[in-house]
Amino acid sequence: MWSGFLEHPFLWLFSAFLGGSWVSRLLAAALHMNKIAEITDPAYDVTPRDDSGQVPRVSIIVPARNEGEHIESALLSLLQLDYPDYEVIAIDDRSDDGTGAILDRLRTQWEERREASHHLLKVLHISELPPGWLGKTHAMWQAGKQATGDWLLFTDADVVYRADALRRAMVYAERERADHLVLFPTMVMKSPGERMMIAFFQSQFVFARRPWKAADPKSRDAIGVGAFNLIRRKVYQRIGGYERMRLEVLDDMRLGELVKQEGFRQRMAFGRGLLRLRWVFGAMGMVQNLTKNGFAILKYNVWFALLAIGGVLLLNVAPFVGVLFAPGSARLGFLAALATIALIYVGMSWYSDISPAYVVLHPIGAVLFCYALARSATLTLRHGGVDWRGTTYPLSELRKFMRDQPRWGWL
Repeated sequence: MWSGFLEHPFLWLFSAFLGGSWVSRLLAAALHMNKIAEITDPAYDVTPRDDSGQVPRVSIIVPARNEGEHIESALLSLLQLDYPDYEVIAIDDRSDDGTGAILDRLRTQWEERREASHHLLKVLHISELPPGWLGKTHAMWQAGKQATGDWLLFTDADVVYRADALRRAMVYAERERADHLVLFPTMVMKSPGERMMIAFFQSQFVFARRPWKAADPKSRDAIGVGAFNLIRRKVYQRIGGYERMRLEVLDDMRLGELVKQEGFRQRMAFGRGLLRLRWVFGAMGMVQNLTKNGFAILKYNVWFALLAIGGVLLLNVAPFVGVLFAPGSARLGFLAALATIALIYVGMSWYSDISPAYVVLHPIGAVLFCYALARSATLTLRHGGVDWRGTTYPLSELRKFMRDQPRWGWL
């Protein structure tokens, strides 16, 4: 071993670094991921109560721009929740594909047949976007002002809920005295390419985000998921609401960061099958999804983007290359990294419909992921801003807003 180190010291050290990095993350995940609650357990199949013994009222906020393909199934699933006291506020944000007409039809149908007066479907129509706002953040801010719930649930227009999803989540939130709860959706995947990209994305999430640290008040690890961001109304108001996030492309993650930054209690939970979302359509779907927010993840910084892309490739492709071509003992670190990645895929298979065999496609997923980040940065710079659903948001405004907002975590 020592002769190998003397012959190839830099390669040996790099191999050891890669192996150590992956093994340390695996050990952390093995020790802590089991602390994250699975709320499909029978213990959560009850009616939630707050400290006064009442069922907390929840306002579910669903922004929609040109979501005609998905919005009806998503809203019908929300209107069929078995939670005792809630309202749904759906926002048509300047849609031109019939989304607004679908929302109005659903509201009329619901008013004609609903039995409980506290289960309401409200529809807001937004025709203009004021300066200094993103469309989505503006829509959610407007809805938040009309919400009547003790809790606010921000969700997306393509998420389908199981009837008991909200009830179980609220039981967990009240028992934990949480101020903010994130629930991970079950990803619907219909092709090998989709499974490859989702598996790669999940592996990077475990490596970089450490979701088990969200509950640690001493940690700066924070979490937010657009499919299910549940927050106490008074906490939402205390952190400044969506007015404070008016130009945040990564608004869901920023919401989670602000909760931790302001000292409130954050929790996350698993709930297999409670929420279903088809996030990626084909392998290139990930590339499309990251076109909007990839450069935002990289803080709109070209040098940071280059560093991040290089780092992702080294961490995720080098182990495969090193195992094949590294000489002698220099191969050991690469082998440890590769074995760790394989074990992470085994762990992910317990929570999702992805075979551990997809680890062989991991480097392809890494290359496509980096291409997506590079494409996002290139198009944003070329267009001078982020183009999303028919609206262009100037890069100068996005960068200025990010500079003016104190950053507590890594976002």
